[in-house]
Amino acid sequence: MGGPLLIACNHPNSFLDAIILSTLFDQPVYSLARGDAFASPFYDKLLRSLNMFPVYRVSEGVENLEQNYKTFDDCKTIFKKDGIVLIFSEGRCINEWHLRPLKKGTARLAISSWQQGIPLNVLPVGINYSSYTRFGKNMIIDFGKVITANDIDINDAPGKALVDFNALLKKELEAIVLELDKKDQAKIESLFAVKIPLPKKILLFIPATLGWLLHAPLYYPIKKFTWAKAKDNDHFDSVMIGLLFIIYPFYLLLFYIILSCFIGWLYALPIFILIPFCARAAVQLKGQF
Repeated sequence: MGGPLLIACNHPNSFLDAIILSTLFDQPVYSLARGDAFASPFYDKLLRSLNMFPVYRVSEGVENLEQNYKTFDDCKTIFKKDGIVLIFSEGRCINEWHLRPLKKGTARLAISSWQQGIPLNVLPVGINYSSYTRFGKNMIIDFGKVITANDIDINDAPGKALVDFNALLKKELEAIVLELDKKDQAKIESLFAVKIPLPKKILLFIPATLGWLLHAPLYYPIKKFTWAKAKDNDHFDSVMIGLLFIIYPFYLLLFYIILSCFIGWLYALPIFILIPFCARAAVQLKGQF
């Protein structure tokens, strides 16, 4: 689906939500992120280069709220070029299977865009994870009915228009965001479990075993480090995967250098395919819950 499009999504898993959703669209997806992450000039420049814009909450300083108007103007510029923006309508990341109360930012951005004549579509998206701590998780991503300017009276009193929009968005998200008790493991497994055929298990058993052995020296130290730093702030999963994304190419390169010392650089090249394949096999065969 092309732009101008505003993706209105729940927010259970930090920046991993934005990374995953961005892969579903053919064109770039710009996303709104918590404003305090842009505090230093370096991070501000870095995050903006990754198609991210700051949005500030009261908890991040009332004096910063004015900057949200600049961010909304940037979003509207993207909409006018038929672009796509992602906003997390709950406003805060919490690892849970539950739709939290919606903030007014999504409604304000959509309604102000419509009032300026931008033919914006708002796409409700529900993103659900089988786990927030296991690597190689299963996911359910659902899409609600597109919301357009024809669905509410944008010329109504500002407060009523915001309430009407959020009521409509909430209805769509409630249908696609799972409501689960984290203690109800049987229900979680029944919804997310993916059955692996026996022939596939047999075929992948040896490469999966090699994959676990080869990657354990990388995976477990990073997991231990990340758990110590991020277990209490709902960012463990995203930080863990982010670190693996950054470090893994160097880990492969280290394997290549070591192996090339014994068999030559040319014969060692296939490890750039074989080792990731073994890792993929290990993820597919490991316990899902």
